[in-house]
Amino acid sequence: MSTMSSPVEFLELLAREAAAVEFEGPLVAARAAGVPADRLAELEQAKSVALRVRALLERRRRRETELSGLYDTVSDLAGLRDLDDVLRAIVHRARNLLGADVAYMTLNDDERGDTYMRVTDGSVSARFQRLRLPMGAGLGGLVAQSGAPYVTANYGEDERFHHTGEIDAGVGEEGLVAILGVPLRLGSTSIGVLYSANRSARPFAREEVALLVSLAAHAAVAIDTARLLAETRSALAELSAANTTIRAHSSSVERAAAAHDRMTALVLRGGGVEDVAAAVTEVLGGALLALDAEGRLLARVGEIDEPDRADIVEAVAASRTEGRSVRRGTLWYAAVVAGAENLGALVLRPDDELVDADQRILERAALVTALLLLFRRTVAEAEGRVRGELLDDLIARPLRDTDALRSRARRLGVDLDAPHVLVAVGDDAIAATGSARQRVLSWATTYASARGGLAAARDGRVVLMLPGRDAGGSARAVARDLSRVTGRPVTAGASGPSAGPATLAGTFQEADRCLTALGALGRSGQGASTAELGFVGLLLGTVGDRGEKDVAQFLTATVGPVLDYDARRGTALVKTLEAYFGVGGSLARAAEQLHVHVNTVTQRLERVGQLLGADWQKPERALEVQLALRLHRLRAPAG
Repeated sequence: MSTMSSPVEFLELLAREAAAVEFEGPLVAARAAGVPADRLAELEQAKSVALRVRALLERRRRRETELSGLYDTVSDLAGLRDLDDVLRAIVHRARNLLGADVAYMTLNDDERGDTYMRVTDGSVSARFQRLRLPMGAGLGGLVAQSGAPYVTANYGEDERFHHTGEIDAGVGEEGLVAILGVPLRLGSTSIGVLYSANRSARPFAREEVALLVSLAAHAAVAIDTARLLAETRSALAELSAANTTIRAHSSSVERAAAAHDRMTALVLRGGGVEDVAAAVTEVLGGALLALDAEGRLLARVGEIDEPDRADIVEAVAASRTEGRSVRRGTLWYAAVVAGAENLGALVLRPDDELVDADQRILERAALVTALLLLFRRTVAEAEGRVRGELLDDLIARPLRDTDALRSRARRLGVDLDAPHVLVAVGDDAIAATGSARQRVLSWATTYASARGGLAAARDGRVVLMLPGRDAGGSARAVARDLSRVTGRPVTAGASGPSAGPATLAGTFQEADRCLTALGALGRSGQGASTAELGFVGLLLGTVGDRGEKDVAQFLTATVGPVLDYDARRGTALVKTLEAYFGVGGSLARAAEQLHVHVNTVTQRLERVGQLLGADWQKPERALEVQLALRLHRLRAPAG
């Protein structure tokens, strides 16, 4: 049979990224050549597998494009200068990523109680670009009112929406048929709608809806960040004006001017929360704490004790409600917020009484702190995504340009040619809610980054690449520390060390098999490496979900009577068997190792024969017994 009628051709089609219809070619040729039915069935199966692989590759390419678009959007936000430019970039990106004819964005007008067109991309109708949608009218008005995504494959014929003459005329002049709209949300508040639309009937897939929702979230952050910047500039301008007016008469205004200068410089040079805290105490005196939303310490300046958690929660809630700093005893609290999101608090213990202008300084410092935290979060999320993508590429097969991977790693401060170990964390750590999974990945990213490594989520696992040579120690440390974070036992399998990009994919596969073997051995909640499990790890690495049950059944069937006898009578038959096999079947050497008489060894082995049967020393049985003893020891490792 020619290679044109063999499964190899499907690999060639995959290699040159052939169209789906071309995969019928080998079957057609085989049928024409009169290939037997069983070979046709093999070819049919090969074709099916090849098409699934092709579909997977297509999804991966599409996902890579989507992630690149989202990363570019985050980069736009991190370098936010002009809100209009950022929103136009997001709308244009939405149109390209979804392959739509038109993309546009509307924002709510609270004064008029409707929503208006803010940005369009691909639109040709001036009437459409000037549309205003009453709340609840049309698809967009309903999305703006309800805060939920809506999609229609044919808007003109969809009776779910309240049609108006003006909206239908604008949509008709633009020629739109299929429309997808998702809300722009800040917390629980909807501020507008992001759309993707086609001029022909088209269903929108769930993945496309999710992608547009992500872009809408970035757009909402851009709008809110611009608002925060405007509020900060306005606040700083107010302080400058007050300083100009009453500088000669008020020491409080002089302090406000000093704070204005310091915080303006902080924003311009990209300072941190510690710098804001230092600036406030230099201007107002006293001591200050900067806390995050969970009450954890971000910065401390001066001698000040942390208040009780309950006092912090109550004071921050009051500050948010009043929109001002509040006093509790000797302490002043200013909530650090971004829209509806609580980011933390500033707690000031001043040396002197605060006047109104001093309170405003503390409040402006809270605004600047919120802005800096948002920027820090955006940069951290972008860096975490880049580091995760690099590790995902390193452990993927086939490995691509190794020089490019080394260059990407160097930019992140990672030397791929140094020894690294790979640690795979079991799904027992991430099998909870989506927020819990994200918390685990965030912890892993921070943990790996602090040690000069990488972390990523892959195939339901969380994978860490850590510098060093002690794979077992790294696995145990990850299992221990992550268990504390999640409050539940975490299993971690490791392999390595390995050096060089080409070795990491294989090392990850070994770590993954080690993780599976730990589950099969009933060692959930522990960490170990492939070297520590030895050949048993290789045998159990692919046993799957039934592995632990299968191991228990094998032990019971092979050496169960001996284990039970030892448990009931407190004897040492298992220890004697291990010594006997360990010295190659020598009774004398086994007796010497056990510190007993050779007759004692003989008697114990005779008892083993009574329990297991007379043929237990035959080669086949002896191999099974030795494997069972090894499994028994690994199921309850020392220490």
